[in-house]
Amino acid sequence: MDIILIAAITADGYIARHSNETVEWTLDLHLFKEQTMGWPVIMGSNTKETLNTDLSGRKEIVIHRDDIPKQILSNIKTEKCFVIGGGKTNTLFSPYLTHMYLTFHPLVFAKGVKLFSNLKDEMELTLLNVVPVINRKNLYQFQYKINK
Repeated sequence: MDIILIAAITADGYIARHSNETVEWTLDLHLFKEQTMGWPVIMGSNTKETLNTDLSGRKEIVIHRDDIPKQILSNIKTEKCFVIGGGKTNTLFSPYLTHMYLTFHPLVFAKGVKLFSNLKDEMELTLLNVVPVINRKNLYQFQYKINK
């Protein structure tokens, strides 16, 4: 199964200004919806509370810090799923990720929620594709395969 982390991210590596921010700065929500529609999405409970976007058409799997990723993933019977944050959830699932879809926004927050919190292992990525975000000049999603 493909386990894809998908995120809007600032130039300095942040996915939010603080842990309970309703993210309204991202400019790629239509691409996120198109790519995740019909697939399970895994998120932390903080992320669930901050969503201001309807995730209908996707099975939402809300996890908590004591959950075991391997058990959660073993219950998913689809060919792919998406991890949609936050930083702690991304880190928890990092050993299982196969891909990352990152849309870099021309913003610098200087502090906030990092893409990963306390990541212990390095990741080597191979760029697979660059997808332009429709109706957004010079905004692209970079799709990476994670080399194991």
